[in-house]
Amino acid sequence: MADDETKKNNDEITPEESDVVEFEFNEDGEEDLKKTLKKLRADLKQAKKEKEEYLTGWQKERADFVNYKKEEANRQANLAQLFREQMLGRFLSVMDSFNMAFANKEAWNKVEEGWRKGVEYIYSQLSGVFEEYGVKEIGKVGEPFDPSIHESLHIVPTDEQELDHTVAEVIQKGYKLGDRVMRPAKVNVFQHGTTE
Repeated sequence: MADDETKKNNDEITPEESDVVEFEFNEDGEEDLKKTLKKLRADLKQAKKEKEEYLTGWQKERADFVNYKKEEANRQANLAQLFREQMLGRFLSVMDSFNMAFANKEAWNKVEEGWRKGVEYIYSQLSGVFEEYGVKEIGKVGEPFDPSIHESLHIVPTDEQELDHTVAEVIQKGYKLGDRVMRPAKVNVFQHGTTE
């Protein structure tokens, strides 16, 4: 049984035709070692060249794969960010409703205290979720007008030079998620020297 396994292994180790060294012979039929050595060197040179080509190809493929993984990770992160922004954006109208309810202080203070505190608690929970995800309100009265975060609805004339191009009134709060503006703040802007 052991002889059968040895025979089987020896059969598997047979050299490939390309692995066999062909000796060169001179005119007398004797081995010409110089020619054989020259042929072996040429074969070795060719093998080294092919090895370099294969190595370079493998390295390029590896680099392409690493770049693909980075691009895929970035794509996934951007997709998650977009999804988060869309989900949070759907709740902006809810925040607007709360802000409108709280804006009329006189009417709000007339609401039964227990109910009012419950609504304020729900508002604080929603604000907490926004804060947890990095959503920040933008648009405050008195800040300089910035078209990248503000949408001007009306010009408010003023005689005071220092108020020129500042926010006069916030009509609707804006929001940012990180550095991205989810919704610009809708504002009225002071302008010096204009008359209506």
